[in-house]
Amino acid sequence: MTQGRGAAAQDYRAPLFLAWQITNRCRGRCLHCCEESGPDKAWPDEMNRDQGLSLARQIAEMGIPYVAFGGGEPMGSPWIWDVFEILARGQVEIKIETDGLLIGEAEADRLKDLNVACVQISLDGARAETHDALRPGGSFAGAVESFKRLVRRDLAPEWVFIPTRANLGEIADAYAMAADLGARTFVTGPLMRLGRAALAWDALAASETQWREAEEALRARAAMTRNGPKLSIYPWGIQREMLSRLESPQAMILVVPNGRAKLLNALPFAAADLKTQSLAEGWKAAVEAWKNPKVKDFIARAQTDPALLLHANECWDV
Repeated sequence: MTQGRGAAAQDYRAPLFLAWQITNRCRGRCLHCCEESGPDKAWPDEMNRDQGLSLARQIAEMGIPYVAFGGGEPMGSPWIWDVFEILARGQVEIKIETDGLLIGEAEADRLKDLNVACVQISLDGARAETHDALRPGGSFAGAVESFKRLVRRDLAPEWVFIPTRANLGEIADAYAMAADLGARTFVTGPLMRLGRAALAWDALAASETQWREAEEALRARAAMTRNGPKLSIYPWGIQREMLSRLESPQAMILVVPNGRAKLLNALPFAAADLKTQSLAEGWKAAVEAWKNPKVKDFIARAQTDPALLLHANECWDV
């Protein structure tokens, strides 16, 4: 049967979704960070303000409907608000993945004025001791206060919980706390074997059985919680994710801090350099890169050789 329009990434003149890691710097040194971010981890060749604003304008001009900002800590970029303003004027929906610590009262007001579509705040436990141990340099109390600020402005955030051996026993209680705070969604899924999490995999990762038992407890707590947040559980780990995207690439593109356009955070391949190429050129290159034998071979080998995932945060030409 012939596939209809919209069945594959190449059907679109522009991505439907752009993920932008605007910097690799943040205040934390999270044990399970998939990007190996930190206070001294900014890439030496990160995009500057002019390059970043140019990319933002191209996003709006191409009519890309949705951009998600990650990092590092996107709110720490000195020109992030300029980017937000350009996208908002272009009617591009904005999602922010953050530790929440740079969202004070004034910042919460600005996010409300921009009508930001989604703010995800990472909270990895139901207790401050658990969260702060997993996220050195972070603050459970500070994240919760930012959560409350956004709720007061009808910008109910999403609570993101990354499961490890250290916090898995608190996942159901964390859901209950998210419900009490007024979270829109509780987001979780298997730990990604990338970055520092990959380096400390044996110490951090729960077993498949432990994860499934915790997932059952979480679903049970959600079922008994009246008017609780939506439950969003990613169904598989990063190796299965790569296979799924190879079979059916999403109409999305990932931009890392130095402006390289990548296929997926688990893959080291960069299809274009958006410092010197247009976003339109980058999108075409990314669509074609999914067909490259080097990409297919890497994904096949990574299914049985997880050591390959240690290259995820690199940028290989393809």
